[in-house]
Amino acid sequence: MLTIKEDDFHRIDLNLLMVLLVLKREGSVTRAAVKLHLGQPAVSNALARLRVMFSDPLFVRTARGMEPTPRAESLIAELGPLMAHMQNILFQPASFTPSEATHVFRLGMSDWVERWLMPELYTRISRTAPGVTLQAIASDPFRDAELVARGEIDLAISVGDNMLATLRREKIVSHEFCTVWHPRQLSLPAPLILEDYVAHDHLLVSYRGATWSAIDDQLAAVGKARSIRYVTPHFSSLPPLLVRTPALATVPAGLTDDWVTHYGLCCSPVPVATPEIALSLLWHKRFDNDMPLSWLREELRNVMTDRTG
Repeated sequence: MLTIKEDDFHRIDLNLLMVLLVLKREGSVTRAAVKLHLGQPAVSNALARLRVMFSDPLFVRTARGMEPTPRAESLIAELGPLMAHMQNILFQPASFTPSEATHVFRLGMSDWVERWLMPELYTRISRTAPGVTLQAIASDPFRDAELVARGEIDLAISVGDNMLATLRREKIVSHEFCTVWHPRQLSLPAPLILEDYVAHDHLLVSYRGATWSAIDDQLAAVGKARSIRYVTPHFSSLPPLLVRTPALATVPAGLTDDWVTHYGLCCSPVPVATPEIALSLLWHKRFDNDMPLSWLREELRNVMTDRTG
């Protein structure tokens, strides 16, 4: 990191440095005043201040006009490119070209969101921004906000509702729950009826090891209960278990098409009221106007909407 001595700049006025550059180019106080939209006395006063600042005449009057001293030539050679670069930084609109980008984006998500979303997103990003790297970070509804707030991930595809004042949450799509089982293990009609739902063992995904969920609250309200025999934090472990086990699992609907196709599972609406699964984008407010992250958020919105439609 560069070491900057703040006190060295208290006498510096960038407008004075611009006068220095324009005087060199125009070779005349009068012409420099026109270019700078200043009066001639103002330019003369600026030159006087520059001479004090650099302890050098800087320009001397000759028959050919105002000629720079060696000190002025040296300053202009160094300052000219710096001023041009500063102008680009300050006044050129920020830009982001996906096809030329080499960013690494850290995305926090649970394993089911990764399975549902990333094949389509990765294919799309690889095509439009081949230099971009996507790094999936394991997360869950209880950790999303903390990871984003600490800067450990750039963006979360979040199913939680935890919120901090420094963060933004934008709901994109919603999922329902479905219940799945393997027909070789359980011969059940679809759609499931409540009696069949509670008559068999259940596999449950819980990020904190809980053996109770909102579904169990609904069952209790109608005097029913289910037997939860296996708890895991990983949705991806369920299909191989269901192939070998006479059990049911209630999972986000976004997973079921793939599981039916690849594992031969059966799928049914849950025969009891279930909460909505709201999928949101979660990011820090300080990245509201960050062009790379804004671009990625738009890509995510499009893919998530397409996958749900």
